[in-house]
Amino acid sequence: MDGLELQKIAHDSTAELPGTDLEHRSDPNWELHKVRGKVFMLMTDMPGRPVVILKADPDDAAALRVQYADITPGYHMNKRHWITLEGGGTIDEKLVKELVIDSYRLVVGGLPKSERPVDPHTYGRRA
Repeated sequence: MDGLELQKIAHDSTAELPGTDLEHRSDPNWELHKVRGKVFMLMTDMPGRPVVILKADPDDAAALRVQYADITPGYHMNKRHWITLEGGGTIDEKLVKELVIDSYRLVVGGLPKSERPVDPHTYGRRA
């Protein structure tokens, strides 16, 4: 998948996530996806390439970067807690959707319980 397709899949994956908002910034061009005001996904164009930036558990982030050539440390973010997904041949639609939901759950888990739109321990997990 190319970078534009990657961004479309990631963007579409957020449509059903409870309590989310979308913010656009034009200088530079950034799309921020938030839950209760906290960012869980960003999209922009790294010099010449569309990318998706997601929050990740540090251990999972390290393993993902080893396993997938198209996953690198977070662009303009904390390199330990964020990952960047680029278009290429090593990631697929299913993985992108899973990583978006994982990022959402991580951010929801950091919210006060009274502000959580879902239970981050059970949301999006299969029985």
